[in-house]
Amino acid sequence: MADMHQTLPPFIHCLLDPQRYPGEVARIELVETHISWVFLAGDFAYKLKKPVKLPFLDFSTLALRHRACLDELRLNRRLAPDIYLDVLPLINTPEGPQWGAAGDEGKTGKVADYAVRMRRFDEAGRLDHVCQRGELRPAHLSDLAQTLAAFHAAAASAPPASRFGEPAQVLAPMLDNFTDLQRMLHPDAGDDVAVRLARLEAWTRAQYQQLAPLLRARKLSGRVRECHGDLHLANLVLINGRVRLFDCLEFNEDLRWIDVASDIAFTYIDLLEHGQLGLANWFVDEVISHSGDDQVALLLRFYAVYRCLVRAKVAAIRVNQTHTDTAEVLSDIALAERLVTPKPPQLTITHGVSGCGKTWLTDQWLQSDTRLPTLRLRADVQRKRLFGLDSSAHTSSKVNAGIYSPQAHQRTYAHLRDVAASWLRADWSVVVDATFLKRADRDAFRALALEHGAAFAILAPHATPEQLQQRITARQSLGADASEATLAVLAQQLRELEPLGTEEGPVLNG
Repeated sequence: MADMHQTLPPFIHCLLDPQRYPGEVARIELVETHISWVFLAGDFAYKLKKPVKLPFLDFSTLALRHRACLDELRLNRRLAPDIYLDVLPLINTPEGPQWGAAGDEGKTGKVADYAVRMRRFDEAGRLDHVCQRGELRPAHLSDLAQTLAAFHAAAASAPPASRFGEPAQVLAPMLDNFTDLQRMLHPDAGDDVAVRLARLEAWTRAQYQQLAPLLRARKLSGRVRECHGDLHLANLVLINGRVRLFDCLEFNEDLRWIDVASDIAFTYIDLLEHGQLGLANWFVDEVISHSGDDQVALLLRFYAVYRCLVRAKVAAIRVNQTHTDTAEVLSDIALAERLVTPKPPQLTITHGVSGCGKTWLTDQWLQSDTRLPTLRLRADVQRKRLFGLDSSAHTSSKVNAGIYSPQAHQRTYAHLRDVAASWLRADWSVVVDATFLKRADRDAFRALALEHGAAFAILAPHATPEQLQQRITARQSLGADASEATLAVLAQQLRELEPLGTEEGPVLNG
């Protein structure tokens, strides 16, 4: 950073003087990225755009930087209005640059530049720092997933006639990444890097050919929205115990109006980069659970590889600016390579009556799995959605009636099988959280695993009769779970349960 500061423009050096800022400011800290300067001054941060023109952004004129500042304010106030305060002009005066008031934007003859003014927060709460300290918890990611699902649901949808989300528009920036990386990488990146990038490009093109119809269908169904666009862990922060989103991508609308799966993919790869596969599984599973968008799983690897190459390109730009080594670039490329060569998947089902601990056990399975990218299908949640209900809705269905009738049971398990099959084809391992009381249902999923070349296992947690009754009664009193099991349902399940045969293994007891 010291070398970077030595090459700062003179007016940026002037802004390192605390006396140029309102209020009591003892010192100024400068944070510099490849596209901005951020001045940390007392309780506030002032973000200036660098006058640069890159393949994916243009800040080369004062007017363009002003527009970008206004866009940044608008976009981030959707998520953090208490953090993003206003846009301030930087005024030329005989004494040097001074900060003007928000109402001075029209004095273009005196304005040297513009900045977004933000309220500062504790940098220790940024999720990348929290993760590095080993303090990132599943509850944080559940909170993030719920916030993100609500944000995506409320965000504006791309008009059908717009270019946003069109398959060719999705592919173009992906291919640009490969072109730009080949051009920017230094010789010390290694002789084989061009070959590695060519393989990743071939994989991307092949995936595109397979997924183009789905990309088009998702746009028509409203899944292309004005998203965050830059959702890595450093743009997420814990404030008062809640995860907050900030620093939306403002400088390129084509990179912001995207499929919601692309938005999710950046957080996913960042968790993987931090070595947190279990938390990455949990995050994606929670997003799908809250949004009901099962197709995210079909697209996530495609977008995750793209996000790895975006990050590699940003790192390469930083290498060219600071003349550091290419280790970060190569790390991002290596992660993309791991994503395109997944391990053989596994299909796991649960077995047991309501209250035996299936959901608790599969929670732990997802959160602690460090081997395979894994997602869960909960029968209680999927059944509600299949019948057009929110997962928390209560139908007061009688035993073996309503959405729990034999016909509804068959429909639910057929749906679980269809979704599991689509996820297995997309190279996800799948855990199906359902009672699987009947041997025929278990056999159908064992056959599904065989069909897709996946390993098969059964999770069979046990509980005493007293524990079963206590758990069901407690869950009923809370009324917050997708399950509607009652003691009457438990009694019926115990009568219908077909025990596991010795040849059904492997059986993993919880």
